[in-house]
Amino acid sequence: QVQLVESGGGLVQPGGSLRLSCAASGSIFSPSTMGWNRQAPGKERELVATITSGGRTNYADSVKGRFTISRDNAKITVYLQMNSLKPEDTAVYYCNARYGLATNWGQGTQVTVSS
Repeated sequence: QVQLVESGGGLVQPGGSLRLSCAASGSIFSPSTMGWNRQAPGKERELVATITSGGRTNYADSVKGRFTISRDNAKITVYLQMNSLKPEDTAVYYCNARYGLATNWGQGTQVTVSS
């Protein structure tokens, strides 16, 4: 069974940076696409960024130029470097990985941007 374990969340001041990591395990296959979504209180879960096994990336407009998604295929790990953080980035961030038609999700990690 596929497991995704996230790390790196926390409390940061506006303008600060955080790096999230998510390691996948439990499958002999590598995921085609990995990514991050987030959910703020009272809001729907939204896409943040995705990256394919070939390195093609996609970002939400709200994070373009501030966030960078990357991936280590050997470690089956996806990263999200978040710079110039804003209070509106506060949310639970969920890692996801697509294997064929199935998408697996991590348990989520809290990111709070506040002074």
